[in-house]
Amino acid sequence: MRHDKIFKSLDEQIDILKDKGLTIEDYDKAKNILFRENYFFVSGYRHLFMSDKKQSRFIEGTTFDELYAMLTFDRKVRNIFFSFILIIENNMKSIISYQLSKKYGFKEKDYLNPANFTQDSMKTRQVRDIINKMKRQIRVNGVEHEATHHYLDNYGYVPLWILVKVLSFGIVSELYGILKYEDQVAIADIYDIDAETLTIFLSILANYRNICAHEEVLYSHRSQRYIPDCRYHREMELEKDEYDEYKYGKNDLFAVVLIFKKLLTEEEFRDCMNQLNYEVDFLEGKVKTIPINTILNKCGFPDNWSSIVSIDK
Repeated sequence: MRHDKIFKSLDEQIDILKDKGLTIEDYDKAKNILFRENYFFVSGYRHLFMSDKKQSRFIEGTTFDELYAMLTFDRKVRNIFFSFILIIENNMKSIISYQLSKKYGFKEKDYLNPANFTQDSMKTRQVRDIINKMKRQIRVNGVEHEATHHYLDNYGYVPLWILVKVLSFGIVSELYGILKYEDQVAIADIYDIDAETLTIFLSILANYRNICAHEEVLYSHRSQRYIPDCRYHREMELEKDEYDEYKYGKNDLFAVVLIFKKLLTEEEFRDCMNQLNYEVDFLEGKVKTIPINTILNKCGFPDNWSSIVSIDK
């Protein structure tokens, strides 16, 4: 029998958390946080601090401040990941527009010619759909986007290097997936990886970008696609499960770190890792109930996660 969820006042929300064993040291502070952050979102981090699988009781001694520290950590990590995904997004947009414009022309009637894309019969519909999505962006942004409007008004066309600015990362990821194989390879070679791997990388990054952009819980998110085993897994000697599969760095947050390792510059990657290190150290100072490595493992990070910095790209 379904029980409807009903409105709970801030005091009632506090009582629910107390009944589950959470220590509330400052009631006014906790109520203010619940008011600003939303009980559902705050409690989304409770799983880390629960003592049993039924998720009914907090580990003894767990405080509201620890719960909120985890929310804050997830938010800061989300912002870090988002900022570096945006760098890769911009890079990919620039590289793809350059490669295609150079080879096929810079007017949409030229670069959106279906003959420029894969001729795989299994992808015919996908090619058509993506071309239509791009044409729709030209129509919509011909009015709303200043640069697009400028080119249409003054030149009668929108070059690809302008169009990509208004394309979502999801569309750009799909666009790469329908390029001719030789064009995929030409782009993947820039990153010293194969075309299939770059296709997977872009799909995973687009997925995580959406999680970050919509303020969803990040630490426990897992993508549907898995990155291929690579030398980083081997050189870090990452733990395997009973099926001889790597437990970390496949479809989790650490997989995104491994993608960053390949697609960011060395300086950008070190900057990212320094920021992550800072937030991990800060969280460790706030949370006492559970070890920091337990939290990191839930994020998909192995205990030796920071050693990725010292491995050659």
